[in-house]
Amino acid sequence: MNQRIAIVDASVGETPAERNLTRSLDAETTVYKVSDSQLPPVPAGVDPRYDGVVISGSQTSVYDDRGWIHDLTSWVRAVHQADVPTLGICWGHQFLAQSLGGRVVDMGEHELGYRTVHRRGEDTLFADMSSSFTAFQTHSDRVAELPAGAVELARNEYGIQAFRLGTRYGVQFHPEYDRETAEWVIGNKDLTDERREAVTATMTGESVTAAQEATTVFDNFLELVATHQQRPGRFE
Repeated sequence: MNQRIAIVDASVGETPAERNLTRSLDAETTVYKVSDSQLPPVPAGVDPRYDGVVISGSQTSVYDDRGWIHDLTSWVRAVHQADVPTLGICWGHQFLAQSLGGRVVDMGEHELGYRTVHRRGEDTLFADMSSSFTAFQTHSDRVAELPAGAVELARNEYGIQAFRLGTRYGVQFHPEYDRETAEWVIGNKDLTDERREAVTATMTGESVTAAQEATTVFDNFLELVATHQQRPGRFE
């Protein structure tokens, strides 16, 4: 039976986020455009409507003073209390960390392009993946401090790349990106010619192919959702 996943689309405007995530997740999905105030239902009761949650990237910063971000913060804390497996991607990674007690800061620079990520230890999320792997990155904020009790799962020269807190997971990189999306992102950035050339140089056929390994994160997350013994809770 397919897992039922709530996709929290935090991107602003028309973006490839919904297409990429629904394509990447072999599950029954419902998408909520939270930047348009489409907040998912809150956990309560005994018959879960959703088995897991995936939170997308965004063009905003998690510390921006926006009503929908404040509303989503309260919601994700309820999800955490209900022990619903959750995967945050890029902005979603930072948002989970901040909402659950961590700290996110402006890096003062932009990590952009295909980069190498190094695992730290073993975890179900990275089962059957290499100790170092390639993934697309696009962010200028980073998780500076993890929430209490969280475990760092991956890192690179820009800092924390993945963490786990119970069954809440964050990954800074974009496992859902294909080459088309990577080109779309780069094309929409205000970059100097030199910077654009350097980023474009990371987009080799070899890098794009190597980054397919990162999609394993989705299968591993769905396996975790399937085997998770969730405490009584419901989205209603």
